[in-house]
Amino acid sequence: MLRVGLTGNIASGKSAAALIFTELGAHVIDADRVAHELYKPGTGAYGRILAAFGKQILDSDGAIDRKKLGKIVFSDAEKRLQLNAILHPEVGAAIMRRIFELEEESPRGMIIVDAALMVETGGYKMYDRLIVVSCSLSIQISRLMNRDGMTEADARARIASQLPIEEKLKLADYVIDTSGTLKQTRDQVEKIYRDLLALEVRLA
Repeated sequence: MLRVGLTGNIASGKSAAALIFTELGAHVIDADRVAHELYKPGTGAYGRILAAFGKQILDSDGAIDRKKLGKIVFSDAEKRLQLNAILHPEVGAAIMRRIFELEEESPRGMIIVDAALMVETGGYKMYDRLIVVSCSLSIQISRLMNRDGMTEADARARIASQLPIEEKLKLADYVIDTSGTLKQTRDQVEKIYRDLLALEVRLA
């Protein structure tokens, strides 16, 4: 199977692009969903996160409240690195297990791994192609304010905590700009998908 990385910064429209790829027939693995499973009580990651950040991050049911944890790590670079050191190896291993499962089911087709920190971790190097999703800064801020109820200052701080999108764009084989309409985004995704299908046939 062709392995493709899909990345972009927060509120860039990456999830919308991933959904379109799914509709077109690609196998999409969402790293955020994989991580969400690791937050559940009983996992090794849960215990290590709780030991590192304390019970203040738990909700009333004893589960990790991702918003509470997010407030801590996005305001403290050292704590963010600490969380990433706990999560990323386990997320990476879980993604690889899923990739192997899909490739055992069928050697043909396309797997797209949707992960925000693919460039930061160096994980993008394991994929045949890299797609970077981006949009204008003003739209990114607007989306965060509307979607997550952030103030403009909080939105800017969250964006600033990530690697500048310009650094990711330098590594991209394909770029999807989601600043326009959903149809414009879909047109870009469909064009890239057709190109990747042709590549998969050539490499098979």
